[in-house]
Amino acid sequence: MSMTTILLTILGIAVFAVGLLFSIAWHELGHLSTAKLFGIRVPQYMVGFGPTVWSRKKGDTEYGIKAIPAGGYIRMIGMFPPGPDGKIEARSTSPWRGMIEDARSAAFEELEPGDEKRLFYTRKPWKRVIVMFAGPFMNLILAVAIFLGVAMTFGFQTQTTDVAGVQKCVISQSEKRETCKKSDPVSPAQAAGLKVGDKIVAFNGEKIDEWSVLSDKIRDTIGPATITVQRDGQEKTLHAVLKKNAVLKKDSDGEVVPGKYVSAGYLGFAAQSEIVPLSFGDSVVRMGDMIENGVDSIIALPSKIPALWDAAFSDGERADDSPVGVVGAARIGGEVMTLDVPAQNQVAMMLFLLSGFNLSLFLFNMLPLLPLDGGHIAGALWEALRRNAARIFKRPDPGPFDVAKLMPVAYVVAGVFICFTLLVLVADVVNPVKIS
Repeated sequence: MSMTTILLTILGIAVFAVGLLFSIAWHELGHLSTAKLFGIRVPQYMVGFGPTVWSRKKGDTEYGIKAIPAGGYIRMIGMFPPGPDGKIEARSTSPWRGMIEDARSAAFEELEPGDEKRLFYTRKPWKRVIVMFAGPFMNLILAVAIFLGVAMTFGFQTQTTDVAGVQKCVISQSEKRETCKKSDPVSPAQAAGLKVGDKIVAFNGEKIDEWSVLSDKIRDTIGPATITVQRDGQEKTLHAVLKKNAVLKKDSDGEVVPGKYVSAGYLGFAAQSEIVPLSFGDSVVRMGDMIENGVDSIIALPSKIPALWDAAFSDGERADDSPVGVVGAARIGGEVMTLDVPAQNQVAMMLFLLSGFNLSLFLFNMLPLLPLDGGHIAGALWEALRRNAARIFKRPDPGPFDVAKLMPVAYVVAGVFICFTLLVLVADVVNPVKIS
């Protein structure tokens, strides 16, 4: 590896680290701003974990940066209500009960005179939902803004109706060969006189300007067809007889499915690919697909653990869609900077990487599990449901829902997350996902 490659890799990692820190700070800013809006006292706003590198106090909040850029937090006074006896602190010989009491005590650690009306748990459930949702929502805003901005200004690699190459003969795509045999029939495109550089503008008299539409029409046609092309500034009509051939199957989104084939119409040419900016509508559709894929990935996480373990501790291959942690994403960022592509392509790839990271933060934090933001949101919604039900059925107000009682479960969930994070970390170090 040359010194230039090493320096570019370090630069890419550094750029991603800055983007990561900003994303974390942006997330916590959502919690901070809404907490202050609703009068909740916030003693600390920190980006990172571990020893404090820098901090400054402004008003009643200490703002700072910590040594390990792997997360962040704000501290709000009164995250949990007092116990049933009204006491903030009590002791128990039960380890599970001790966890609850420790969590309750920590929530009131920096209680000062006058804070009685500035406690988190005293706010109405809808306000608590907003405070806890604001952090992930900030990541969603950032993900969408970056994605739409890059998609509409830079664009995506897209196949066009321009001809990049003409296949000389008909070869079943399942055979995975490029050399023609004497027994192979001449391809319809070759027989019709289609040439490299032609732009297909109509098929069977119907105007075409998108590759996906043209591809579908070719697949649906077996037999005679007219193909209108632009060549040397003039339109020319070609006559072809499309043949049946084994081609790659398409899924419901129009994407080819590797390794699966269907019999369909075949013309025999390669479409030119170029980077094309998307319209606002197409960009929103792509963003929707990205969110849908992200949800599917979160749901599929448990099923990917065995393969991840094999990739980390055995000879298993690291799949392209394998879970990636902060270290793995940073390595990808470093690899982007070493690619032999124009600088604008590198910038676009880094921004798409950052957009995907922020979307993952949003989706992950919305899981209804403590200690994630989604767990606190679920607790507030459950409290609202209980209190409204009590009001409707004219029963005594059950009071705030004591989320502290779920802390033993939260510790188990946190333990699972830590183990999973360590597994991903090992895999990212010894068998990283690489740009294909």
